[in-house]
Amino acid sequence: MLRTTEKTALQQLARDELPGLYALARRLGGEDPEDLVQEALLRACRSFYSLQDRQAGPKWLRVILTNVWRDRLRRDYRAPDELPVEQEETFSLYRRLEEEDPLPYSDTLHIDFLGAFSEYDVHVVLWRVPPRYRAPLVLRYVEGFATAEVASMLDLPLGTVLSQLHRGRQRFEREMWAYAEESGLLADEQFATPKGESP
Repeated sequence: MLRTTEKTALQQLARDELPGLYALARRLGGEDPEDLVQEALLRACRSFYSLQDRQAGPKWLRVILTNVWRDRLRRDYRAPDELPVEQEETFSLYRRLEEEDPLPYSDTLHIDFLGAFSEYDVHVVLWRVPPRYRAPLVLRYVEGFATAEVASMLDLPLGTVLSQLHRGRQRFEREMWAYAEESGLLADEQFATPKGESP
């Protein structure tokens, strides 16, 4: 049972971190991010007494949330929807942009391509990446955890996480290109032929 001061400190920490926890839960995926956050906070309540450095509280909560997500993923594990390795490793968004030249009037092709994606578009693309790759990407590049920390959080060998990050980036790039084609991002007016110029 938490003492009154511990209870107050945990409540304040939870209030401060709630938006970030919900964002992480949505990025990791799952049917119900609210349920994921609730279970993480229940676990935090049970072990808050063990948190010695209160400054580490935000990171500690994210580790707990990731553990809850990982436990659920293992429980509900199904064979991942993967592309064959050789396809994943041969795709390069940089090379595809150079070859296809979808923005012929751009002097900054790669930056303009990325600039066509709204935050919503990036979120949709991220959801297309299988969970086994999405989790390391989110924890490393969105939440800012070191690769060794990600390995510890996901209870995986460091080499496995490095491989998942590499394949996850490949898959993310492939999905970005596919999404841009499907949604017509490359046909937006911002990329149309400038007035007075012929294509």
